Amino acid sequence: MTVLARSIAQLRSAVASLEGSVGLVPTMGALHDGHGQLISKAAAENTSVVVSIFVNPLQFTDLGDCADFRDYPRDLRADLDRVERLGVDVVFAPSEEEMYPGGVPQVWVRAGEMGERLEGAARPGHFDGVTTVVAKLFQLIQPDRAYFGEKDAQQLAIIQRMVADLNFPLAIRPVPIIRGKDGLAESSRNQHLTPEAREQALVLPHTLAALRERAAAGRPLELESARAQLRGAPGVELDHLEIVDAATLLPVDEVGAGALAVAAIHVGGTRLIDNARLLPPLS
Repeated sequence: MTVLARSIAQLRSAVASLEGSVGLVPTMGALHDGHGQLISKAAAENTSVVVSIFVNPLQFTDLGDCADFRDYPRDLRADLDRVERLGVDVVFAPSEEEMYPGGVPQVWVRAGEMGERLEGAARPGHFDGVTTVVAKLFQLIQPDRAYFGEKDAQQLAIIQRMVADLNFPLAIRPVPIIRGKDGLAESSRNQHLTPEAREQALVLPHTLAALRERAAAGRPLELESARAQLRGAPGVELDHLEIVDAATLLPVDEVGAGALAVAAIHVGGTRLIDNARLLPPLS
């Protein structure tokens, strides 16, 4: 039976009773099949699994004083039903007041230059909010492993660097992107898409797949043409499409084993991100 902890005291008590290794899956709720894959991998590699469900205001515009934060999908009952079926041991679902009892914290974990590029350029301060809340979760739960989806490639790279730079005693486990039958990457924000907008959004995975095919064939990527395709797609507004190193997020001129195509678009008022590793990693 899954234990629901709403306070830090309840969380610490629940975690103290766990035996063996602990895997953590941090989420903002509105759980989907992508989260299910994270939880399944955590369960396969650990004795116990903890899932956090917290819509973190620090990573939204104006510290959550925005429509994006207010409209973010929330359904704790449905999320609890899903994690119960997946055999999660503990769910930590705190209030904002529980996580930040003094209001906005005075001390943050800064993401630095890695957090200022790509998504960070469009959403200033976003990754500082991410690193701050994730660091708090690592401290509170002290897991052996934590699981993050590769769809959020920039977040993954920043968390991996934070763990290395700040000597957190845990391993970060990346989990591959889970896609719907139509190819769209699973995301909680997909709930905001109308059927028409979802159809329009498919240009994003299609464009990334075409870049991957060109890289595999050793052909020029023609990145400007790919950007033009996204800009010209009905209902789509392009934020960025770049080729970067997966570990550093710096732009790369040559497509090597670490090259990643990362993109963000707006469709029907919803911001979607996706990425594709252009070549398989070196064995």
